[in-house]
Amino acid sequence: MAQAAASTQKTAPAKAVKLPVYVWKGKTRQGDNRTGEMEAADKEAVKARLAQMGVEVKSVSRKLEINFRLPGVGGVGTKDLLVFTRQFAVMIDAGLPLVQALDIIGTQADNAAFRTVLMAVKGKVEAGSTFADALADHPKVFDELFVQLVRAGEIGGILDTILNRLGAYLEKNDKLKRRLKGAMVYPSIVLTVAVGVTVVLLAYVTPTFEKMFKDFGGAMPGPTQFLIDLSHGLRDNWYLFVGIPVALVVAFRMTVRSAKGRRLWDTFVLKTPIFGPLVRKVAVARFTRTLGTLLSSGVPILDGLEIVAKSAGNRVIESAIMFVRARISEGKNIAGPLADTGVFPPMVVQMIGVGEATGAMDAMLNKIADFYDDEVDVAISALTSMIEPLLMVFLGGVVGGFLVAMYLPIFSIAGNIK
Repeated sequence: MAQAAASTQKTAPAKAVKLPVYVWKGKTRQGDNRTGEMEAADKEAVKARLAQMGVEVKSVSRKLEINFRLPGVGGVGTKDLLVFTRQFAVMIDAGLPLVQALDIIGTQADNAAFRTVLMAVKGKVEAGSTFADALADHPKVFDELFVQLVRAGEIGGILDTILNRLGAYLEKNDKLKRRLKGAMVYPSIVLTVAVGVTVVLLAYVTPTFEKMFKDFGGAMPGPTQFLIDLSHGLRDNWYLFVGIPVALVVAFRMTVRSAKGRRLWDTFVLKTPIFGPLVRKVAVARFTRTLGTLLSSGVPILDGLEIVAKSAGNRVIESAIMFVRARISEGKNIAGPLADTGVFPPMVVQMIGVGEATGAMDAMLNKIADFYDDEVDVAISALTSMIEPLLMVFLGGVVGGFLVAMYLPIFSIAGNIK
């Protein structure tokens, strides 16, 4: 058996690791300028390889990869994962073998990308791998939370129970995401309409009024002249009106990709008066729901906190959870470090402390998650109720301001005629 295992290890193909791509500029020994792209582990590796080629390096930067993907095309969504988890739990509970269950669900999956993944998982399980290890080969589909829960279910012999818990978790988490996205639909539509109306008025309506006003002569009122100048700027330099917002969006995305920039942005979001409390409630609901699911499935608390920290979605909250994890590893309880972070509300800290003292922390965490799910619902409803009239006032102000500015010269012209 040992010899067979050793033979298997020798013949197992090494998993290919995709290296990042770097863009470089340099000069050859003959003085010719050269540019190119190179795959390497880091910038120093690129410089070393170029030096061997006799190229004097001027600059090396990592290539920015922008992937455009339509929703639901070429990817695996939460709905696909939820359906798979529910169906798989039913089949395992009914006594079907693992490989057969994977084959049935995989061949019937509507999503082609997910079908490919499930067939790959099935193949690895048939080759003797554990289900959790086979899932871990596809981190973009099955995250660490999913893999760790499945691993705990395999070890404890309660895979069907774990999958049912995981399905409930995914369903509630997806419901929370849909609430947040739904709350942003109306503001997005109103802002898009406001921008569209403003562009049409400036590009097509204002020039008509301008020509009419010039025929009558006389000085333009200040608001009217401002709109005319803005119209000229939009028509003559339209690329600036398009390019500057795009450049700002790209700069913002690049900033939040860095560790320092992302932390500054997450700190700012938590401190905003309107969205800060909502983001904090969402984070508490996600933290308690995820940790409660992990603990009830038998995952150790230190491993659970590390998984929860990675899925927090906010660097400030992630740092707070890792701080709590470090203190627990030193022998302290969970309630004290949670209070020290200042991120979690006192009520949450006290309830978790009670759950820890009574030995029912997983149940307490799920109760807190249910409570904060309702709190998020209330907060989203209040936010929507407040934003709707503000947006209508904004849209009315844009259109009304334009009309007033355009009709001021008409009133002036009528006065001169009299």
